[in-house]
Amino acid sequence: MKKVILSFCTIVLCLTIQAQKTAREEIAENPFLCGSNYLDYDRYPATKPLTPAPKGYEPFYLSHYGRHGSRWLIGKQDYSRVADVLRKAESQGKLTPTGCEVLEKLEIFIPCTIKRLGDLTTVGERQHHGIGKRMTEHFPEIFKKKNVAIDARSTVVPRCILSMIAECEEMMAANPSARIHNDVSESLQYYLNQPWDDRLKEHSKRVKQEEKRAYQERVTKPERLMKLLFNDQQWVKDSINAIDMTYNLFEVAANMQSHDTDIDLLSLFTTDELYAQWCVRNVGWYLNYGAAPQTGGIMPFSQRNLLKNIIETTDTVLGADAAKANVQATLRFGHEVCVMPLACLLELDSCGISVENPDSLDRYWRNYNIFPMACNIQLVFYRPKKGKSGEVLVKALLNEREATLPVKTDKWPYYPWKVLRQYYLDKLSEFEYVQK
Repeated sequence: MKKVILSFCTIVLCLTIQAQKTAREEIAENPFLCGSNYLDYDRYPATKPLTPAPKGYEPFYLSHYGRHGSRWLIGKQDYSRVADVLRKAESQGKLTPTGCEVLEKLEIFIPCTIKRLGDLTTVGERQHHGIGKRMTEHFPEIFKKKNVAIDARSTVVPRCILSMIAECEEMMAANPSARIHNDVSESLQYYLNQPWDDRLKEHSKRVKQEEKRAYQERVTKPERLMKLLFNDQQWVKDSINAIDMTYNLFEVAANMQSHDTDIDLLSLFTTDELYAQWCVRNVGWYLNYGAAPQTGGIMPFSQRNLLKNIIETTDTVLGADAAKANVQATLRFGHEVCVMPLACLLELDSCGISVENPDSLDRYWRNYNIFPMACNIQLVFYRPKKGKSGEVLVKALLNEREATLPVKTDKWPYYPWKVLRQYYLDKLSEFEYVQK
């Protein structure tokens, strides 16, 4: 019998999830959700107002990790391999009128991709301007404080650097007295962009490519789409792989939301097909980066260096040398392959859940809730207004939405940092002990 393994702190949350809309229903209402990691941050459902600070408390420090904004596709063949199939079909008279229209759209768009692969788009830049502006509005006690000190660091990838700049521009606009230190260096990569190490790579081999492929072949039904694009189904059978063509065309279609364009390819797919393609990616991302039992639940520990940095940096801010540190915000910019496993490692909401049966995964774990373009995790720290001493509380925001954390609290969404810190240190220690 397939099992769903739930931690104590996610039982109530999962019961709530089951009472909400299904993933298929959500995708039917908002087709852009099917894009998974291509989802435009600004097409995600609107956030709710944040819970006011506990009586007598105020925010004084924010620790953050965020993904770059929307980008062009990365691979050299991400656009051309779809166009090449359609060109081949056109040369042999095998395209339908719809197929010809799709090829025409791609021929218009592909020249724009030259020397742009992986670059931040204007949509992505806009996302980070919005996030930075809202951050200053949500926490004026931090960001509008005179001479606020902000430490911002990015991976060496240009789209991440530009995302950092966009947010910092908003912070400077909100407070011209802000002192912002930006840093970009290979020396920071070990915690800003280190999704794998040799041990985890070896362990991940337990997830066989054949298993992923088997799931993809089981849920993908390419026949209708192939008839829409090609006028000879025997040619399709003899000349191309329909499942791969469906997957590759969907990649291009889903990422069109990363651009200010009226080119629409998602409408080629029915709701059932959008949902199926999303399921393939939801399962794939979960197996590679989530707490999947198929990999022993250890893949989130790829971000143990990042979590250690978050704890150690917070210790510095809260410690005896806090006055010397004098930092009110620590901003880190990187990639979804870090945000997703970090969210799972932190056990935000149901991110850290363990689900054996891929067919029931979307009841509990939906990737578009974790890592749209420009996704981010914010840990906001609070202390008593008077005396500046007393219990430090922390609130977690996942994509600017208040999230649950894996320890008890009577002040949700605020948690005792001392207890949470020890929980994470114990978790990291247990993992390192097992790995030795």
